[in-house]
Amino acid sequence: MASQSERPGANALEHEAIYIMREVAAQFEKPVLLFSGGKDSITLVRLAQKAFWPAKIPFPLMHIDTGHNFPETIEFRDKLVEELGVELIVRNVQDSIDEGKVVEETGKYASRNMLQTTTLLDAIEEFKFDACIGGARRDEEKARAKERIFSVRDDFGQWDEKNQRPELFDMLNGEIEIGQNVRVFPISNWTELDVWSYIQKENIEIPSIYFAHKRNTFLRDGLIWSAEDDVVFRADDEQVEERMVRFRTVGDMSCTAAVESYADTIDKVVAEIRDSRISERGARIDDKRSEAAMEKRKQQGYF
Repeated sequence: MASQSERPGANALEHEAIYIMREVAAQFEKPVLLFSGGKDSITLVRLAQKAFWPAKIPFPLMHIDTGHNFPETIEFRDKLVEELGVELIVRNVQDSIDEGKVVEETGKYASRNMLQTTTLLDAIEEFKFDACIGGARRDEEKARAKERIFSVRDDFGQWDEKNQRPELFDMLNGEIEIGQNVRVFPISNWTELDVWSYIQKENIEIPSIYFAHKRNTFLRDGLIWSAEDDVVFRADDEQVEERMVRFRTVGDMSCTAAVESYADTIDKVVAEIRDSRISERGARIDDKRSEAAMEKRKQQGYF
C-alpha cells in the first residue's frame, strides 16, 4: 500500500525512470551517470540498480568536483561507490583553474559553481561520453522545465532551447551526429516531494547534511550560510551563530544556503517538504544572479 507521502502515479514515475535508464543503455555506446552525492543523483543510482539487476550498473559515475563541496557529501560519495563496486570518475575544477581555462571568482558572492561547465565539457570530450545521465527535475527551475528527457547538445556542448526534439508517446530518440551528446533526465517528471517519498519508501541512505543538525552559520541576504569552513566569504560584520539547520539541496558550499529546521528523520523531512511553499532552489544563490541565470549556463553547456 502506498504511503500517505506518495502521490498517485509514484510507481509510474519509477517505471518511467527505469525505462529511460534501459533506453540509454540500449541506444548509446558510452553513457555516464553524473553524480554529485546529492539526493537526486543518489536516487538515480538506486533506479539504475533496479534497471539492470542482477547485473551491475553498466556505466561509470562521474563527479565534477568544485573542491568546495561539503565534506559530508564527499565522504558519502566514496562510501557509496565502494559499497556498490562501481567505477567513479572524478574531474576537478581546480585543475581547470590551474590550467588557465577558467578564472577563480573573488569577492562577496564568489563561487566555483559556474566554473564546472568547462571541467564537465572537457571530461565529456576526454572520455567520449555520448550520453550523460543527470538528476535535474522540471520543478526545480523554469529553464529546466523546458528540457526534454533526451536533451541533445551540439559539438560545443551547447543547448538550444528553441530547437528540441518532440517526445511523443514515450518515444525517445537517441540518434545523434558526430560530436553531439545527449543529457538524459530520468527523473525529469518527479518533484522534490516525489524524490523524498522515494527515499523514504526505499529506505535509501543519504548524507547527514540533509537532516537537521547544529551548525555555525551566519546570515546574508536573508539566507543562512555555513561558517564552518573558509570557502564562503564572510564580512567582519556578519556574526556567526549556532543554529539548527539542514540543507534541502547540496551543491558548492559557496552558493548553497541552509534552512532552519528540526527535521532530523526522513519522515519529518517529507512532512516539512509537503508543507513548504518555497522551492529548494530558493537556497541556491547562483540562481539569483539574474532572472535567466540557469538558462544562460545551460546554453553554455552546464548540466
